[in-house]
Amino acid sequence: MTRALILAAGVGRRMGPRAETGPKILLRIGGQSLLERHLRLLILVGVTEVVLGVGFEAQRVEAELARLPLKGAMWVTTVHNADYRRGSVVTIWSLRDALAAGGDVFVMDGDVLYDRRLLKRLVETRHRNCFLLDRDVEPGEEPMKLAMKDGHPVDFRKTLERPHDFYGESVGFFRLDEKAARDLATAAKALIDRGRSDDYFEEALRDVLLASPPERFGVEDVTGLPWIEIDFPGDIERAEREILPALLPEDR
Repeated sequence: MTRALILAAGVGRRMGPRAETGPKILLRIGGQSLLERHLRLLILVGVTEVVLGVGFEAQRVEAELARLPLKGAMWVTTVHNADYRRGSVVTIWSLRDALAAGGDVFVMDGDVLYDRRLLKRLVETRHRNCFLLDRDVEPGEEPMKLAMKDGHPVDFRKTLERPHDFYGESVGFFRLDEKAARDLATAAKALIDRGRSDDYFEEALRDVLLASPPERFGVEDVTGLPWIEIDFPGDIERAEREILPALLPEDR
């Protein structure tokens, strides 16, 4: 595994006035931006190429990249989504060339604070196409849910529709092989063509999942490992109070 795609184009409207401070991937937790943490942890698990999907205040993201001392350890490029006020499905479509570049790839949300062990699960998994699943899911419609039946993922969205044995929360990190990465780009374009440009990119991944045989996708259970997706202002306080102290010491 050498490549990762990180989605960091959105405005973050649910952050309220905090959205005015800039892209969420630039939020500083424990003295480091989320972007810096992403790149540092990806380097530690062997990823050498990152493509960032940017949009909202892209110049600030690029300035942060220029500031970071990567020292040749990683090649980072940006792809600009001019339509960044629409859904993340548009950002995935803007990354279509990176998705089609060949080989396995990580696809990652940019607004997550997490422990390096989550990435190691994706690196070491036996599944060519893999979701990360946390069984400690909060109730309600907000979490992006992954439903399991007979040991396989069978549905994936905030409001599940398919019969299942249980569900957990998706971390927002995925491993895709070359064919699945191309299929994700195709599914994103199909949603956009149907007038669904405001959808999450997970809807395109769901379409790929539902069109696949059960054995195509696997799951790594990361229940108990510390992580948080930062969607609301209160998530920043929780990230600093609960998640940061629980990370591996070298990841803090």
